[in-house]
Amino acid sequence: MDNSYVKLSKFLSYLLRHSPETIHLNMDTNGWISIQELITNAKKYRSLDLTFDIIKFIVKNNDKQRFIISEDGNSIRANQGHSISVDLQLESKIPPDILYHGTASRFLNSIRENGLKSMNRQYVHLSWNEETAVKVGQRHGNPVILYIDAKKMYEDGYKFYLSENKIWLVEKVPKKYIQNFS
Repeated sequence: MDNSYVKLSKFLSYLLRHSPETIHLNMDTNGWISIQELITNAKKYRSLDLTFDIIKFIVKNNDKQRFIISEDGNSIRANQGHSISVDLQLESKIPPDILYHGTASRFLNSIRENGLKSMNRQYVHLSWNEETAVKVGQRHGNPVILYIDAKKMYEDGYKFYLSENKIWLVEKVPKKYIQNFS
């Protein structure tokens, strides 16, 4: 995606994950927003010329598949990463034995002490492979990959959810389930 689409994608992330009220969008309890309202309000409040085709292009070409368009084609929402309360209607799933979390080395002391917390998000995000975790960690500084004993967590009663874009979600990861701090 060229730079203009990247900027629009980031703006959509901000609206759909954190602040729909920025342009007076009505979000339902499941995180859905009317695409027509998004187009109208983006023009009205930000002078952005969004079209349905531009939105479809961003949804299709976003490298992290952050967004989804409803089956009827009328609504859009973020797949995960919300700092606002939404019910994504995710079903609990059995996770792989090991999941990965990418972070920056500067956060290790806090993680050693407190485990992984969702912080300002609804869930802790975990990756099914190390490669994805490295990319996440690089966004925050010197990357560190943590190995999460998801099998043991699941056996101990923690619920895992798999988002539409294949990110594993859990409310928290206590430090005893983190296998390494390399």
